[in-house]
Amino acid sequence: MSGLAARPAEGTGPGGAAGRAGRGLLLLVIGLAGFVTTLDNTVVTVALPTLRTELNASLAALEWIVTGYVLTFSGLMLAGGRLADVYGRRRILVTGLAVFTAASLAAGAATSAGALVAARLVQGCGAALVLPAMLAVVAVAGGGRERSAGVAVWMASGAGALALGPVVGGYLTQHTHWSWIFLLNVPLGVLCIALALLAVPESRDEGAARVDVPGVAASVVVLSAGTFGLTFAAELGWTSPVIVASLAMSAVAAGVFAAVERLGRDPMVDLALFRARAFTGGVIAQVLWGLGVNGVFFFTALFLQEVLGFSPTASGLAFVPLALLVAVVTPLVPLAERRIGAARTVALGLVLVAGGMVAVAFLRPGDGWAELLPAVCVIGIGSALTMPLGSAVLGAVPEDRAGVAGGVFSVARETSGLFGIAVVGVIVNGSASFTAGYSAGLLTAAALVSAGAVVSLVTLR
Repeated sequence: MSGLAARPAEGTGPGGAAGRAGRGLLLLVIGLAGFVTTLDNTVVTVALPTLRTELNASLAALEWIVTGYVLTFSGLMLAGGRLADVYGRRRILVTGLAVFTAASLAAGAATSAGALVAARLVQGCGAALVLPAMLAVVAVAGGGRERSAGVAVWMASGAGALALGPVVGGYLTQHTHWSWIFLLNVPLGVLCIALALLAVPESRDEGAARVDVPGVAASVVVLSAGTFGLTFAAELGWTSPVIVASLAMSAVAAGVFAAVERLGRDPMVDLALFRARAFTGGVIAQVLWGLGVNGVFFFTALFLQEVLGFSPTASGLAFVPLALLVAVVTPLVPLAERRIGAARTVALGLVLVAGGMVAVAFLRPGDGWAELLPAVCVIGIGSALTMPLGSAVLGAVPEDRAGVAGGVFSVARETSGLFGIAVVGVIVNGSASFTAGYSAGLLTAAALVSAGAVVSLVTLR
């Protein structure tokens, strides 16, 4: 069964009260799943000093507590998408939520740094199943409007999680105990599982008889080795034997993956998908957006505190208006999409994001909320307007490949952010001062986002 609704009750059509209730519950599942899996990207960062003291954690352990989640999350997403297509999107979604929730409980109960690192790695495995399965459910929605609503809820929940992560993490660590930044996921995860079993319709690729094991293995090596290399390159150095070996392994595995997928009878990623202009263009635009926005997001808290003189709490609150505007503007985006089309709506959003980044690039010591807030608001509005990008990508592929399409889109979103951090990091570290490097990085990021606007305008028509 497909459609953004649970199975209607007897005698009640999809447009009736039961159908509307089913759609509402499903959107709630999407929002909760998107929120908890994205929140764990940022919620732990402000707790690191406390973890170092209470768990006697080394700096290396602290790095793995942060990056272990990202490593398995990014490395397994493509495989998670194919598993969803083959074994059922609801089944993989619920399985991923169960793994994520159990690992969150283990993380909250950890009494050593090693146990916490292990739990974070398993958390990432669960999230890698949740996100592509969730996007696959959105992709096989009953129509374009339902798919757009699902993507809008996912994007709004993700933006809220990214913005609120440091705030939530800081509050829980200061006023309760650091373990609650992980234990908070447990009731949310259990609720999400219950709602998914109730409201998410099962669907799968009926023509897929097996999982492409060589393709899955190659994709895991490509993404895991690449993620490791990009994550630790700044610390170990780009010429470090470990970094060179990991990036070389990723490149070789990418060649093997392309050959396996081209020659396989039932490939995990059908390369013919990239013949769809909207799919390829949307993925490219997403990569350019991730390179720009995520690349500077990593350094922004440092800029706000060290250059503008914000307190840690104020620097966390600086992202809240962005998240609120994404949540407020996103429901209005379909109106703009119907009036000017998806291509122009996404392009306008990316142009606004680039413009806001340029404005931030010209902030200097002594500037405060009055100078920062307008730029943050423009970025928030622009981010909301990019919502049709995900809907266009997911709607451009056959339903039986929805999981893989969701996996590709998710991988583009996550790995482009890692590339962006690496690129902007090179610019920042190579500049005479942090302020000059951050400004140069912002202008570079704005140029990348602007290029994404051009790609969207051309390919999403």
